[in-house]
Amino acid sequence: MDPESKKLLQETLELTKDNNKMLLSMRRSQKISNIMSFVYWIFIIGSAIGAYYFIQPFVDQLKSVYGSASKTLKSFPN
Repeated sequence: MDPESKKLLQETLELTKDNNKMLLSMRRSQKISNIMSFVYWIFIIGSAIGAYYFIQPFVDQLKSVYGSASKTLKSFPN
């Protein structure tokens, strides 16, 4: 193998190794991004369910007040 071909092959090897490092870094970043997105949506959905669980007694109370007010208004003659 002549020296010029050997030099080109060595440069190609170095570039390939560098590209491999960059691709692995990009893949790792993408995985971390996907995991963080999943955690974000779990937090959002969990917060909504938690808020509903916390507010549910007040909603039930408002429903009963509305129902009793509706019955009272219907009992009045026109």
